Amino acid sequence: MKITSDFLVVGSGIAGLCYALSVADKGSVCLITKREIATTATSLAQGGIAAVASEQDSFDQHIRDTMEAGAWLPDEKIVQMVVENGPEAIADLIEWGVSFSRKQDQSYDLTREGGHSQRRIYHSKDETGKEIERALVAATRAHPNITIYENHVAVDLITEAKVTRRRIKPDRCLGVYVLNQESGKVNTFGAPITVLATGGVGKVYLYTCNPDIATGDGIAMAYRAGATVANMEFMQFHPTTLYHPHAKSFLVSEAVRGEGAILRRGDGTAFMEQYHRLKDLAPRDIVARAIDNEMKTHGDDCVFLDITHEDEAVIKDRFPYIYDTCLSFGIDITKDPIPVVPAAHYLCGGIKVDSWGRTDVTNLFAIGEVACTGLHGANRLASNSLLEGVVYAKRAAERSLELIQEELPPYPSIDLWDTGSARNSDEEVVVAHNWDEIRLCMWNYVGIVRSDKRLVRALRRIQMVQEEITDYYWDFIVTSDLIELRNIATVAELIIRCALRRKESRGLHYTIDHLETDDIHWKRDNLIRKTF
Repeated sequence: MKITSDFLVVGSGIAGLCYALSVADKGSVCLITKREIATTATSLAQGGIAAVASEQDSFDQHIRDTMEAGAWLPDEKIVQMVVENGPEAIADLIEWGVSFSRKQDQSYDLTREGGHSQRRIYHSKDETGKEIERALVAATRAHPNITIYENHVAVDLITEAKVTRRRIKPDRCLGVYVLNQESGKVNTFGAPITVLATGGVGKVYLYTCNPDIATGDGIAMAYRAGATVANMEFMQFHPTTLYHPHAKSFLVSEAVRGEGAILRRGDGTAFMEQYHRLKDLAPRDIVARAIDNEMKTHGDDCVFLDITHEDEAVIKDRFPYIYDTCLSFGIDITKDPIPVVPAAHYLCGGIKVDSWGRTDVTNLFAIGEVACTGLHGANRLASNSLLEGVVYAKRAAERSLELIQEELPPYPSIDLWDTGSARNSDEEVVVAHNWDEIRLCMWNYVGIVRSDKRLVRALRRIQMVQEEITDYYWDFIVTSDLIELRNIATVAELIIRCALRRKESRGLHYTIDHLETDDIHWKRDNLIRKTF
Protein backbone atom coordinates (compact mmCIF):
# COMPACT_ATOMS: atom_id res chain seq x y z
CA MET A 1 0.00 0.00 0.00
CA LYS A 2 1.36 3.43 -0.99
CA ILE A 3 0.20 6.68 0.62
CA THR A 4 1.31 10.11 -0.60
CA SER A 5 1.05 13.65 0.73
CA ASP A 6 2.78 17.03 0.39
CA PHE A 7 4.29 16.81 3.86
CA LEU A 8 5.13 13.72 5.90
CA VAL A 9 5.64 14.16 9.66
CA VAL A 10 6.95 11.36 11.87
CA GLY A 11 6.18 12.09 15.53
CA SER A 12 3.38 13.82 17.44
CA GLY A 13 5.07 15.79 20.22
CA ILE A 14 5.23 19.57 20.36
CA ALA A 15 7.59 19.88 17.38
CA GLY A 16 5.72 17.53 15.03
CA LEU A 17 2.29 18.95 15.83
CA CYS A 18 3.41 22.59 15.54
CA TYR A 19 5.00 21.83 12.17
CA ALA A 20 1.89 20.05 10.88
CA LEU A 21 -0.33 22.94 11.92
CA SER A 22 2.06 25.45 10.33
CA VAL A 23 1.99 23.86 6.86
CA ALA A 24 -1.49 22.32 6.71
CA ASP A 25 -3.16 25.36 5.18
CA LYS A 26 -0.87 25.03 2.15
CA GLY A 27 -0.93 21.29 1.51
CA SER A 28 -1.82 17.78 2.64
CA VAL A 29 -0.08 16.37 5.73
CA CYS A 30 0.35 12.75 6.82
CA LEU A 31 1.20 12.54 10.52
CA ILE A 32 2.63 9.20 11.65
CA THR A 33 2.72 8.43 15.35
CA LYS A 34 4.09 5.33 17.02
CA ARG A 35 1.35 4.85 19.62
CA GLU A 36 -1.71 6.99 20.34
CA ILE A 37 -1.14 10.59 19.27
CA ALA A 38 -0.71 11.98 22.81
CA THR A 39 1.80 9.31 23.90
CA THR A 40 4.83 11.59 23.77
CA ALA A 41 7.61 13.02 25.92
CA THR A 42 5.88 16.39 25.53
CA SER A 43 2.88 15.07 27.46
CA LEU A 44 5.15 14.21 30.41
CA ALA A 45 6.86 17.60 30.62
CA GLN A 46 6.06 19.12 33.99
CA GLY A 47 8.17 22.28 34.26
CA GLY A 48 7.33 24.57 31.37
CA ILE A 49 8.63 26.59 28.45
CA ALA A 50 11.20 29.36 28.78
CA ALA A 51 10.71 32.79 27.19
CA VAL A 52 11.65 36.31 28.24
CA ALA A 53 8.56 38.10 29.52
CA SER A 54 9.29 40.40 32.48
CA GLU A 55 10.91 43.84 32.68
CA GLN A 56 13.54 42.40 35.03
CA ASP A 57 14.58 39.89 32.35
CA SER A 58 16.25 40.34 28.96
CA PHE A 59 17.24 38.37 25.88
CA ASP A 60 20.89 38.84 26.86
CA GLN A 61 20.31 37.21 30.25
CA HIS A 62 18.49 34.24 28.70
CA ILE A 63 21.26 33.87 26.12
CA ARG A 64 23.96 33.94 28.80
CA ASP A 65 22.11 31.41 30.97
CA THR A 66 21.82 29.08 27.95
CA MET A 67 25.50 29.45 27.02
CA GLU A 68 26.65 28.87 30.60
CA ALA A 69 24.43 25.82 31.10
CA GLY A 70 25.67 24.41 27.78
CA ALA A 71 29.32 24.73 28.92
CA TRP A 72 29.89 27.40 26.25
CA LEU A 73 29.46 24.86 23.47
CA PRO A 74 26.12 26.17 22.10
CA ASP A 75 26.16 28.14 18.84
CA GLU A 76 25.59 31.69 20.10
CA LYS A 77 23.86 32.78 16.88
CA ILE A 78 21.40 29.90 17.20
CA VAL A 79 20.86 30.65 20.88
CA GLN A 80 20.12 34.29 20.06
CA MET A 81 17.70 33.32 17.29
CA VAL A 82 15.76 30.86 19.48
CA VAL A 83 15.66 33.15 22.52
CA GLU A 84 14.50 36.16 20.51
CA ASN A 85 11.73 34.04 18.98
CA GLY A 86 10.56 32.99 22.44
CA PRO A 87 7.72 35.52 22.92
CA GLU A 88 6.33 34.72 19.45
CA ALA A 89 6.46 30.98 20.24
CA ILE A 90 4.41 31.56 23.39
CA ALA A 91 1.91 33.64 21.38
CA ASP A 92 1.58 30.84 18.80
CA LEU A 93 0.86 28.24 21.50
CA ILE A 94 -1.75 30.48 23.09
CA GLU A 95 -3.37 31.00 19.69
CA TRP A 96 -3.55 27.22 19.25
CA GLY A 97 -5.40 26.97 22.56
CA VAL A 98 -2.74 26.40 25.23
CA SER A 99 -3.68 27.78 28.64
CA PHE A 100 -0.80 28.84 30.91
CA SER A 101 -1.16 29.43 34.66
CA ARG A 102 -1.96 32.98 35.74
CA LYS A 103 -1.83 34.92 38.98
CA GLN A 104 -4.87 36.51 40.61
CA ASP A 105 -4.25 39.72 38.64
CA GLN A 106 -4.32 37.59 35.43
CA SER A 107 -0.65 38.14 34.65
CA TYR A 108 1.23 34.96 33.77
CA ASP A 109 2.67 33.05 36.74
CA LEU A 110 6.29 32.80 35.63
CA THR A 111 8.46 30.38 37.58
CA ARG A 112 12.20 29.68 37.75
CA GLU A 113 14.26 26.53 37.26
CA GLY A 114 17.90 25.50 37.64
CA GLY A 115 20.35 27.58 35.62
CA HIS A 116 17.92 30.47 35.03
CA SER A 117 18.82 33.88 36.45
CA GLN A 118 15.22 35.13 36.21
CA ARG A 119 11.64 33.88 36.38
CA ARG A 120 10.82 33.19 32.73
CA ILE A 121 9.13 29.77 32.72
CA TYR A 122 5.54 29.69 31.45
CA HIS A 123 3.75 26.70 32.94
CA SER A 124 0.38 25.08 33.45
CA LYS A 125 0.63 24.04 37.11
CA ASP A 126 2.96 21.03 36.99
CA GLU A 127 1.46 19.45 33.86
CA THR A 128 2.58 21.94 31.22
CA GLY A 129 3.35 19.34 28.59
CA LYS A 130 0.00 17.65 29.03
CA GLU A 131 -1.79 20.97 28.47
CA ILE A 132 0.33 21.79 25.40
CA GLU A 133 -0.26 18.34 23.93
CA ARG A 134 -4.01 18.57 24.62
CA ALA A 135 -4.35 21.87 22.77
CA LEU A 136 -2.15 20.92 19.82
CA VAL A 137 -3.79 17.51 19.38
CA ALA A 138 -7.23 19.16 19.36
CA ALA A 139 -6.11 21.67 16.74
CA THR A 140 -4.48 18.94 14.65
CA ARG A 141 -7.53 16.67 14.74
CA ALA A 142 -9.72 19.60 13.68
CA HIS A 143 -7.64 20.47 10.60
CA PRO A 144 -9.08 18.95 7.40
CA ASN A 145 -5.71 18.72 5.65
CA ILE A 146 -4.03 16.59 8.33
CA THR A 147 -4.45 12.81 8.31
CA ILE A 148 -3.28 11.06 11.47
CA TYR A 149 -1.93 7.49 11.45
CA GLU A 150 -1.74 6.21 15.01
CA ASN A 151 0.05 2.97 15.96
CA HIS A 152 2.32 3.25 12.93
CA VAL A 153 6.05 2.65 13.43
CA ALA A 154 8.62 4.12 11.03
CA VAL A 155 10.96 1.41 9.77
CA ASP A 156 13.40 3.23 7.48
CA LEU A 157 13.74 6.32 5.34
CA ILE A 158 13.23 5.90 1.61
CA THR A 159 16.00 7.69 -0.27
CA GLU A 160 16.74 8.21 -3.93
CA ALA A 161 19.98 6.23 -3.64
CA LYS A 162 18.08 3.30 -2.13
CA VAL A 163 15.37 3.39 -4.80
CA THR A 164 17.66 3.84 -7.84
CA ARG A 165 20.48 1.73 -6.39
CA ARG A 166 22.96 4.45 -7.36
CA ARG A 167 25.36 6.50 -5.26
CA ILE A 168 23.88 9.99 -4.98
CA LYS A 169 25.45 12.89 -3.07
CA PRO A 170 23.68 14.55 -1.48
CA ASP A 171 21.02 11.89 -1.25
CA ARG A 172 17.34 12.87 -1.32
CA CYS A 173 14.60 11.66 1.03
CA LEU A 174 11.44 10.43 -0.71
CA GLY A 175 9.45 9.21 2.27
CA VAL A 176 9.34 6.47 4.88
CA TYR A 177 8.54 2.76 5.11
CA VAL A 178 6.05 2.41 7.98
CA LEU A 179 4.77 -0.62 9.91
CA ASN A 180 1.02 -0.63 10.56
CA GLN A 181 0.90 -2.35 13.94
CA GLU A 182 -2.72 -3.40 13.56
CA SER A 183 -2.32 -5.15 10.19
CA GLY A 184 1.33 -6.11 10.56
CA LYS A 185 1.95 -4.78 7.04
CA VAL A 186 4.66 -2.30 6.03
CA ASN A 187 3.25 0.58 3.98
CA THR A 188 5.05 3.07 1.76
CA PHE A 189 4.56 6.73 2.64
CA GLY A 190 5.89 9.09 -0.03
CA ALA A 191 6.25 12.89 0.19
CA PRO A 192 8.40 15.69 -1.25
CA ILE A 193 9.14 16.86 2.31
CA THR A 194 9.77 14.50 5.25
CA VAL A 195 10.09 15.75 8.83
CA LEU A 196 11.50 13.68 11.67
CA ALA A 197 10.09 14.73 15.06
CA THR A 198 10.54 11.39 16.78
CA GLY A 199 11.88 12.57 20.13
CA GLY A 200 14.67 11.15 22.25
CA VAL A 201 16.58 8.03 23.18
CA GLY A 202 15.98 7.54 26.92
CA LYS A 203 15.02 3.86 26.58
CA VAL A 204 18.60 3.05 25.59
CA TYR A 205 19.29 3.31 29.34
CA LEU A 206 18.04 1.01 32.08
CA TYR A 207 16.58 3.87 34.13
CA THR A 208 14.80 6.72 32.37
CA CYS A 209 11.91 9.10 32.87
CA ASN A 210 11.14 8.96 29.14
CA PRO A 211 8.07 7.20 27.73
CA ASP A 212 8.55 3.70 26.29
CA ILE A 213 8.50 5.11 22.74
CA ALA A 214 11.84 6.95 23.22
CA THR A 215 14.02 4.48 21.32
CA GLY A 216 15.94 6.85 19.05
CA ASP A 217 14.11 5.81 15.88
CA GLY A 218 14.61 9.07 13.98
CA ILE A 219 18.33 9.30 14.74
CA ALA A 220 18.93 5.66 13.79
CA MET A 221 16.98 5.98 10.52
CA ALA A 222 18.69 9.23 9.55
CA TYR A 223 22.14 7.81 10.35
CA ARG A 224 21.46 4.73 8.23
CA ALA A 225 20.40 7.05 5.38
CA GLY A 226 23.67 8.98 5.55
CA ALA A 227 22.69 12.05 7.60
CA THR A 228 25.30 13.60 9.89
CA VAL A 229 24.75 13.03 13.62
CA ALA A 230 26.35 15.20 16.31
CA ASN A 231 27.16 15.34 20.03
CA MET A 232 25.60 12.01 20.98
CA GLU A 233 27.79 11.84 24.11
CA PHE A 234 25.71 14.56 25.77
CA MET A 235 22.93 12.58 27.44
CA GLN A 236 21.23 14.55 30.17
CA PHE A 237 20.30 12.69 33.33
CA HIS A 238 17.44 14.33 35.18
CA PRO A 239 18.62 14.67 38.79
CA THR A 240 15.31 14.02 40.51
CA THR A 241 13.31 10.96 39.54
CA LEU A 242 11.10 9.40 42.22
CA TYR A 243 12.83 6.47 43.93
CA HIS A 244 10.17 3.90 44.78
CA PRO A 245 9.89 0.20 43.89
CA HIS A 246 6.46 0.67 42.30
CA ALA A 247 7.03 4.01 40.57
CA LYS A 248 7.96 3.70 36.89
CA SER A 249 10.57 6.44 36.62
CA PHE A 250 8.31 9.30 37.65
CA LEU A 251 10.06 12.63 37.13
CA VAL A 252 9.90 15.25 39.88
CA SER A 253 10.10 18.58 38.08
CA GLU A 254 13.05 20.91 38.45
CA ALA A 255 10.44 23.57 39.20
CA VAL A 256 10.15 22.04 42.69
CA ARG A 257 13.73 23.17 43.34
CA GLY A 258 12.87 26.43 41.58
CA GLU A 259 10.24 27.04 44.24
CA GLY A 260 12.62 26.39 47.12
CA ALA A 261 13.09 22.63 47.56
CA ILE A 262 16.43 21.51 49.01
CA LEU A 263 18.40 18.34 48.26
CA ARG A 264 19.47 16.49 51.41
CA ARG A 265 21.27 13.33 52.45
CA GLY A 266 19.42 10.70 54.45
CA ASP A 267 20.55 12.38 57.68
CA GLY A 268 19.01 15.68 56.58
CA THR A 269 22.24 17.44 55.58
CA ALA A 270 21.90 19.80 52.61
CA PHE A 271 24.81 19.18 50.23
CA MET A 272 24.50 21.22 47.02
CA GLU A 273 26.41 24.22 48.40
CA GLN A 274 29.52 22.01 48.24
CA TYR A 275 29.14 21.63 44.46
CA HIS A 276 27.97 24.96 42.98
CA ARG A 277 27.39 28.60 43.87
CA LEU A 278 23.72 28.26 42.81
CA LYS A 279 23.30 25.35 45.23
CA ASP A 280 20.03 23.52 44.43
CA LEU A 281 19.45 25.67 41.34
CA ALA A 282 22.70 24.61 39.67
CA PRO A 283 22.49 23.26 36.08
CA ARG A 284 21.26 19.68 35.75
CA ASP A 285 24.59 18.07 34.88
CA ILE A 286 26.14 19.38 38.09
CA VAL A 287 23.16 18.37 40.22
CA ALA A 288 23.04 14.87 38.71
CA ARG A 289 26.78 14.31 39.30
CA ALA A 290 26.47 15.68 42.83
CA ILE A 291 23.66 13.23 43.65
CA ASP A 292 25.58 10.38 42.02
CA ASN A 293 28.65 11.24 44.10
CA GLU A 294 26.66 11.56 47.34
CA MET A 295 25.04 8.15 46.80
CA LYS A 296 28.37 6.47 46.05
CA THR A 297 30.26 8.23 48.85
CA HIS A 298 27.71 7.45 51.55
CA GLY A 299 26.46 4.13 50.18
CA ASP A 300 22.87 5.38 49.92
CA ASP A 301 20.24 4.21 47.45
CA CYS A 302 18.87 7.74 46.98
CA VAL A 303 18.89 11.32 48.26
CA PHE A 304 15.92 13.39 49.35
CA LEU A 305 14.22 16.45 47.85
CA ASP A 306 12.72 18.48 50.68
CA ILE A 307 10.03 21.12 50.18
CA THR A 308 8.27 20.53 53.52
CA HIS A 309 9.31 23.98 54.79
CA GLU A 310 6.98 25.64 52.24
CA ASP A 311 3.31 26.35 52.89
CA GLU A 312 1.14 23.24 52.44
CA ALA A 313 -1.56 25.04 50.46
CA VAL A 314 1.02 26.57 48.12
CA ILE A 315 2.63 23.18 47.44
CA LYS A 316 -0.73 21.55 46.64
CA ASP A 317 -1.75 24.42 44.36
CA ARG A 318 1.55 24.68 42.48
CA PHE A 319 2.32 20.94 42.19
CA PRO A 320 -0.99 19.05 42.23
CA TYR A 321 0.17 16.30 39.87
CA ILE A 322 3.40 15.64 41.76
CA TYR A 323 1.57 15.83 45.09
CA ASP A 324 -1.13 13.34 44.02
CA THR A 325 1.34 10.94 42.39
CA CYS A 326 3.69 10.88 45.38
CA LEU A 327 0.75 10.49 47.74
CA SER A 328 -0.35 7.42 45.79
CA PHE A 329 2.99 5.88 46.79
CA GLY A 330 2.57 6.88 50.44
CA ILE A 331 4.68 10.05 50.29
CA ASP A 332 3.04 13.31 51.42
CA ILE A 333 5.42 15.93 49.98
CA THR A 334 4.04 18.59 52.35
CA LYS A 335 5.37 16.52 55.27
CA ASP A 336 7.86 14.02 53.81
CA PRO A 337 11.05 14.60 51.79
CA ILE A 338 10.85 12.92 48.37
CA PRO A 339 13.34 10.08 47.72
CA VAL A 340 14.98 10.77 44.34
CA VAL A 341 17.69 9.41 42.01
CA PRO A 342 18.97 10.53 38.58
CA ALA A 343 17.61 8.91 35.39
CA ALA A 344 18.27 9.31 31.66
CA HIS A 345 16.17 12.20 30.44
CA TYR A 346 17.17 14.29 27.41
CA LEU A 347 19.62 13.94 24.52
CA CYS A 348 21.38 17.21 23.66
CA GLY A 349 22.86 15.71 20.49
CA GLY A 350 21.02 14.23 17.53
CA ILE A 351 20.69 14.69 13.79
CA LYS A 352 22.76 17.72 12.78
CA VAL A 353 20.57 20.45 11.26
CA ASP A 354 20.98 24.03 10.10
CA SER A 355 19.04 27.03 11.41
CA TRP A 356 15.96 25.94 9.40
CA GLY A 357 15.94 22.34 10.64
CA ARG A 358 17.40 20.92 7.42
CA THR A 359 19.60 17.83 7.56
CA ASP A 360 22.27 17.11 4.95
CA VAL A 361 19.89 14.66 3.24
CA THR A 362 17.92 16.75 0.76
CA ASN A 363 14.28 17.46 1.71
CA LEU A 364 14.69 15.77 5.10
CA PHE A 365 14.10 17.95 8.17
CA ALA A 366 14.60 17.12 11.84
CA ILE A 367 13.04 19.10 14.70
CA GLY A 368 12.63 18.68 18.46
CA GLU A 369 14.77 16.39 20.58
CA VAL A 370 15.77 14.25 17.60
CA ALA A 371 17.75 17.21 16.20
CA CYS A 372 21.06 18.78 17.18
CA THR A 373 20.42 22.45 16.42
CA GLY A 374 23.28 24.06 18.33
CA LEU A 375 21.01 25.44 21.06
CA HIS A 376 21.88 23.10 23.93
CA GLY A 377 25.60 22.52 23.51
CA ALA A 378 26.93 20.19 26.21
CA ASN A 379 23.91 20.50 28.50
CA ARG A 380 20.32 21.68 28.06
CA LEU A 381 19.06 24.61 30.12
CA ALA A 382 15.75 23.63 31.74
CA SER A 383 12.61 24.43 29.72
CA ASN A 384 14.54 25.41 26.58
CA SER A 385 13.53 22.19 24.81
CA LEU A 386 9.83 22.98 24.39
CA LEU A 387 10.84 26.44 23.18
CA GLU A 388 13.24 24.93 20.65
CA GLY A 389 10.51 22.58 19.40
CA VAL A 390 8.10 25.43 18.63
CA VAL A 391 10.70 27.77 17.10
CA TYR A 392 12.25 25.12 14.84
CA ALA A 393 8.86 23.73 13.82
CA LYS A 394 7.89 27.15 12.53
CA ARG A 395 11.22 27.74 10.77
CA ALA A 396 11.17 24.28 9.18
CA ALA A 397 7.61 24.96 8.02
CA GLU A 398 8.63 28.27 6.43
CA ARG A 399 11.48 26.62 4.51
CA SER A 400 9.30 23.65 3.53
CA LEU A 401 6.64 25.92 2.07
CA GLU A 402 9.32 27.68 0.02
CA LEU A 403 10.62 24.33 -1.26
CA ILE A 404 7.28 23.04 -2.50
CA GLN A 405 6.85 26.26 -4.47
CA GLU A 406 10.07 25.48 -6.34
CA GLU A 407 10.35 23.11 -9.26
CA LEU A 408 11.54 19.93 -7.55
CA PRO A 409 13.44 17.17 -9.41
CA PRO A 410 11.37 14.34 -10.91
CA TYR A 411 10.11 11.94 -8.28
CA PRO A 412 11.33 8.37 -8.95
CA SER A 413 9.05 5.37 -8.55
CA ILE A 414 9.20 3.88 -5.05
CA ASP A 415 9.09 0.13 -4.59
CA LEU A 416 6.65 -1.35 -2.12
CA TRP A 417 8.13 -3.10 0.93
CA ASP A 418 9.37 -6.59 0.07
CA THR A 419 9.53 -9.17 2.87
CA GLY A 420 11.51 -11.56 0.68
CA SER A 421 12.00 -14.91 2.41
CA ALA A 422 11.58 -13.51 5.93
CA ARG A 423 9.32 -15.50 8.24
CA ASN A 424 7.54 -14.98 11.53
CA SER A 425 9.87 -15.21 14.51
CA ASP A 426 9.70 -18.12 16.92
CA GLU A 427 12.52 -16.70 19.09
CA GLU A 428 11.14 -13.54 20.72
CA VAL A 429 13.36 -14.26 23.74
CA VAL A 430 16.32 -13.08 21.63
CA VAL A 431 14.76 -9.63 21.26
CA ALA A 432 13.97 -9.37 24.98
CA HIS A 433 17.44 -10.55 26.02
CA ASN A 434 19.30 -8.17 23.71
CA TRP A 435 17.07 -5.27 24.74
CA ASP A 436 17.93 -5.82 28.42
CA GLU A 437 21.62 -6.34 27.69
CA ILE A 438 21.95 -3.05 25.79
CA ARG A 439 20.18 -0.99 28.45
CA LEU A 440 22.13 -2.52 31.33
CA CYS A 441 25.42 -2.08 29.49
CA MET A 442 24.67 1.59 28.78
CA TRP A 443 23.67 2.29 32.38
CA ASN A 444 26.75 0.63 33.88
CA TYR A 445 29.39 1.79 31.40
CA VAL A 446 28.09 4.95 29.67
CA GLY A 447 26.27 6.72 32.49
CA ILE A 448 26.75 9.90 34.50
CA VAL A 449 30.49 9.26 35.14
CA ARG A 450 32.56 7.53 32.43
CA SER A 451 36.05 6.18 31.77
CA ASP A 452 37.91 5.15 28.62
CA LYS A 453 38.12 1.55 29.79
CA ARG A 454 34.39 1.29 30.43
CA LEU A 455 33.56 2.91 27.10
CA VAL A 456 35.79 0.47 25.18
CA ARG A 457 34.12 -2.45 26.95
CA ALA A 458 30.68 -1.04 26.17
CA LEU A 459 31.48 -0.59 22.47
CA ARG A 460 32.76 -4.16 22.19
CA ARG A 461 29.61 -5.55 23.81
CA ILE A 462 27.23 -3.41 21.76
CA GLN A 463 28.92 -4.40 18.51
CA MET A 464 28.55 -8.09 19.40
CA VAL A 465 24.85 -7.56 20.11
CA GLN A 466 24.46 -5.66 16.83
CA GLU A 467 25.79 -8.60 14.84
CA GLU A 468 23.15 -10.83 16.37
CA ILE A 469 20.42 -8.24 15.77
CA THR A 470 21.43 -7.81 12.12
CA ASP A 471 21.14 -11.54 11.44
CA TYR A 472 17.81 -11.65 13.26
CA TYR A 473 16.45 -8.55 11.46
CA TRP A 474 16.91 -9.96 7.96
CA ASP A 475 15.67 -13.45 8.82
CA PHE A 476 12.30 -12.49 10.36
CA ILE A 477 9.31 -10.32 9.48
CA VAL A 478 9.66 -6.93 11.18
CA THR A 479 7.75 -6.16 14.35
CA SER A 480 7.64 -3.04 16.52
CA ASP A 481 9.89 -4.71 19.11
CA LEU A 482 12.46 -5.72 16.51
CA ILE A 483 12.49 -2.23 14.92
CA GLU A 484 13.03 -0.60 18.31
CA LEU A 485 15.75 -3.08 19.29
CA ARG A 486 17.63 -2.38 16.07
CA ASN A 487 17.35 1.36 16.69
CA ILE A 488 18.48 1.40 20.33
CA ALA A 489 21.50 -0.70 19.35
CA THR A 490 22.42 1.87 16.67
CA VAL A 491 21.91 4.78 19.05
CA ALA A 492 23.93 3.07 21.79
CA GLU A 493 26.85 2.65 19.41
CA LEU A 494 26.66 6.31 18.35
CA ILE A 495 26.64 7.50 21.98
CA ILE A 496 29.66 5.34 22.84
CA ARG A 497 31.65 6.29 19.76
CA CYS A 498 31.09 10.00 20.37
CA ALA A 499 31.97 9.61 24.05
CA LEU A 500 35.23 7.83 23.19
CA ARG A 501 36.23 10.60 20.79
CA ARG A 502 35.69 13.54 23.17
CA LYS A 503 38.88 13.61 25.25
CA GLU A 504 37.68 16.11 27.84
CA SER A 505 35.00 16.60 30.48
CA ARG A 506 32.38 19.13 29.40
CA GLY A 507 28.78 19.48 30.49
CA LEU A 508 27.03 16.12 30.46
CA HIS A 509 30.12 14.21 29.33
CA TYR A 510 32.21 13.62 32.45
CA THR A 511 35.12 11.20 32.26
CA ILE A 512 37.61 10.37 35.01
CA ASP A 513 40.36 9.95 32.39
CA HIS A 514 40.03 13.50 31.02
CA LEU A 515 38.86 15.70 33.88
CA GLU A 516 39.71 19.08 32.33
CA THR A 517 37.77 21.00 29.70
CA ASP A 518 39.82 21.38 26.50
CA ASP A 519 38.69 24.50 24.62
CA ILE A 520 41.58 24.31 22.18
CA HIS A 521 40.66 20.93 20.67
CA TRP A 522 37.08 20.26 21.75
CA LYS A 523 35.08 23.48 21.80
CA ARG A 524 33.26 22.17 18.74
CA ASP A 525 30.61 19.71 17.65
CA ASN A 526 31.47 16.01 17.62
CA LEU A 527 30.25 14.91 14.18
CA ILE A 528 29.72 11.34 13.02
CA ARG A 529 28.44 9.99 9.70
CA LYS A 530 28.01 6.55 8.24
CA THR A 531 30.43 5.57 5.49
CA PHE A 532 29.03 3.65 2.53
